Amino acid sequence: MPTTPIMPGVTEPTYDLATPLDLDYAGAFADATEEDRAHQQRVRQFVQDEVLPVIDDYWERAEVPFDLVKRMGELDLLRDGVDVEGRPHVSLLAAGLAAMEMSRGDGSVATICGVQGGLALRSIQMLGSDEQRARYAEPMARGEILGAFALTEPTHGSDSVSLETTARKETRDGVEGYVLNGEKKWIGNGSSGHITVVWARLVGDDGDGQVHGFVVPQDTPGYTGTTITGKVSLRAIWQAHVVLDDVFVPAENALPGARSFKDTSRVLFATRLGVAWAAVGHAVACYEAAVAYAKQRVQFGRPLAANQMIQERLTRMLSTITQLQLLVAQMTRLDEAGTLTGPQASLAKYSCTRGAREVAASARDLLGGNGILLQNRVARHFADIEALHTYEGTESVQALIVGRDITGVSAFV
Repeated sequence: MPTTPIMPGVTEPTYDLATPLDLDYAGAFADATEEDRAHQQRVRQFVQDEVLPVIDDYWERAEVPFDLVKRMGELDLLRDGVDVEGRPHVSLLAAGLAAMEMSRGDGSVATICGVQGGLALRSIQMLGSDEQRARYAEPMARGEILGAFALTEPTHGSDSVSLETTARKETRDGVEGYVLNGEKKWIGNGSSGHITVVWARLVGDDGDGQVHGFVVPQDTPGYTGTTITGKVSLRAIWQAHVVLDDVFVPAENALPGARSFKDTSRVLFATRLGVAWAAVGHAVACYEAAVAYAKQRVQFGRPLAANQMIQERLTRMLSTITQLQLLVAQMTRLDEAGTLTGPQASLAKYSCTRGAREVAASARDLLGGNGILLQNRVARHFADIEALHTYEGTESVQALIVGRDITGVSAFV
């Protein structure tokens, strides 16, 4: 039976839009050590070989790629730069480059790493007891125990300092502990993990009214984590609506270093630059796809790249990315020196997510109709950046933090 011939100019070619470009136009990362580069390259290889070939399917089905999470544990990529005894130290620059590379691959996978290492593991390492660190740190680094970080509530997002989830001291069956009641929302790994670091206000006759942290096993009676459905962003990580209904945990589950919201803020401060780095990774992914598409897509008898308008657009995208790279690199140097301030970290997050949105929008437009297809990479990043732009402090909140530093006047209520 004769086959239908492929008609030149009719059958669309398959575009290769995922080749890394080693983008660093201004030498922002020139001072990276060999160890830093090796860590970055390990993440990039994982992304190229294992994430990109499968992630579109997971994203479209809104399923967590647990096999990839396991591989991240095997490759020591789940710590997000957090030190764990017996494992090699990862510099802040290497951790930033890794966050950039992981987000260049996929926002959901990068967020799983950020929640696991940057938030849950960091809370335990920074604020936990020796016993808690010994119990959880290594298994979490291996990916055998998945963790969540439960701060945001259904009615307290940007004003998380006003959280209403409560903890009350109580003794049950001769065991001293705490009873937790309340709700949390948008909790990554909160319905698919093993433990959740829950932030609650200590109330009662012997409560101090301050925010404390507790390690809560997700199989504890009264803990219910319901996966939030209908998301159009970060679809390959499950965020949960968590209900805590008289959840009892023994006193040993309280984080001894978590005594107020200032301690919670210490954890968040340590992760804010990571979000900025992640935004750069999303922007780089969109730029790489746009450059490759412009070279391969032929319209009006020549590649799109031969058009002045396209070259100007690519230059504008590169300009934005280069500025963002220089910003995160310098802020990371300040962090390494111990001089990074909260407003500086906020400015980095504010600038990078804004810039990434602009680059993604331009890339999506440059790809035309093909820009909305998952197989062409940009659409997934375009959607995921919207979540990145919001979590760990919205643009407005970051602006108010910086604005307070500029003016000396707080606009917060």
